[in-house]
Amino acid sequence: MILIIGLGNPGKDYEFTRHNIGFKIIDKFADSLEKKSCYRKFNSTVTESSYDGKKLILLKPQTYMNSSGTAVAMCYNFLCKQINSMLVIHDDIDIGFGEVRLKTGGSTGGHKGLESIADKLGNYDFDRLRFGVGRPPGRQDAADYVLDEFGKKEREEVEIGVQRSTDIIRDYLTEGIEYAMNKYN
Repeated sequence: MILIIGLGNPGKDYEFTRHNIGFKIIDKFADSLEKKSCYRKFNSTVTESSYDGKKLILLKPQTYMNSSGTAVAMCYNFLCKQINSMLVIHDDIDIGFGEVRLKTGGSTGGHKGLESIADKLGNYDFDRLRFGVGRPPGRQDAADYVLDEFGKKEREEVEIGVQRSTDIIRDYLTEGIEYAMNKYN
């Protein structure tokens, strides 16, 4: 089983913000799956499906970004004996706007959602799909920047990046992290 987690904040106020790109990507990927079951559990919205013969759990924590680890740990601890790998999808201000990168393990780069997950799981050993939202302009605070909505000029590029991200997830599932990193990074 593969656990795929999209990070974001619940509610309409956050729907189109930079911080919610993980939700947007996981929703787009879920839409492409055929047979699926959707429900609420682990303080999250959960979609169960399969792809290329692998069982998938798609998780969108509803605990807000900075407490994502609470929901992720609940799910992970419940299913740990069945989980073969875990992919966390999130925004990243240290990557150029619209760029997508894969990473396995390592530091959180100060991302509060990743810090929460690492803290609750007790390790950093999970794969990440990082969607670049760029640096805040001028002296704008990073926390405020990621809670802003994408600009009108950015939205088309975001849609292209979201579609590219779903392609990356498919390669991650069929070929593994090393192959996908070599192909897309």
